Amino acid sequence: MISHPSCAFHDAGDDHPENSGRLHAINDQLIASRLDAIIDKHQATQATKEQLYLAHDKAYVDSVFSTVPEQGTVELAPDTQLGPHSLEAALYAAGANVLAVDLIMQANAQQAFCAVRPPGHHAEYAKAMGFCFFNNIAVAARYAMAQYGLERVAIIDFDVHHGNGTENIFFDDERVLFCSSFESPFFPYNTGPGNEHILNLPMPAGTYGDEFMQAIAEKWLPKIDAFEPQLIFISAGFDSHYEDDMGHFNLVETDFYWLSTELKKLAVKHCDGKIVSTLEGGYALNALGRSVVAHIKGIME
Repeated sequence: MISHPSCAFHDAGDDHPENSGRLHAINDQLIASRLDAIIDKHQATQATKEQLYLAHDKAYVDSVFSTVPEQGTVELAPDTQLGPHSLEAALYAAGANVLAVDLIMQANAQQAFCAVRPPGHHAEYAKAMGFCFFNNIAVAARYAMAQYGLERVAIIDFDVHHGNGTENIFFDDERVLFCSSFESPFFPYNTGPGNEHILNLPMPAGTYGDEFMQAIAEKWLPKIDAFEPQLIFISAGFDSHYEDDMGHFNLVETDFYWLSTELKKLAVKHCDGKIVSTLEGGYALNALGRSVVAHIKGIME
């Protein structure tokens, strides 16, 4: 697992659902489940501007760096506030994903989970959105292709909200198979039909685990298998849990575990088990911690 203490210092304001309690809840459940004792832990390093430029417009990245306030917050989007420590946290969040790629591609790990915040999958090429400044998983995927010459990577996003930022960045990049499941109609309300390598899976409010699993088994798993990815990335959003009031799905921990084990099977088949996973949504703290434990168990087994 990869994280950094600075990820807890990003403060979007009082009562904001994306807060440091999320990381504390994950750590508490890792200890309670005894996973904490058996997983390797690494401290993230900061992503560089050059690494961010791989997935983001240079002018946009530079503008975020120049906008950091000394106190209070600056609103980059209606729900995305930049505070004095937000940039530092965002650099460690993206950097954790870059480090995960290095550890895995240099055979120092097979799977990695990045317990970081702020999340990233709503951040578009030149736009902050939905609690996200930089698209952590997109930076890592582009880094993997640039640094290690990978020609096919898959990104799987099971957050209750569509990964619009990731789609925006990779829409014309056929080296990336992007699969995003999400509640529809729902934020961010700008979901397109996708294309041959962008597989959107909209589902209605009230979706249960059996419906979720059936749709993924029919519409995603064969496509991922045929794509033969050289590395699998996961945008792991747990706000689709039935206890989370940020969405209206009815998933439980066993559903996340099932999907994680299915992705692990494909990773074993095509890329020696290599998986980079990063935290996206998940705001019901107890459910978040339990779900992350189920997810980590699934990609480890």
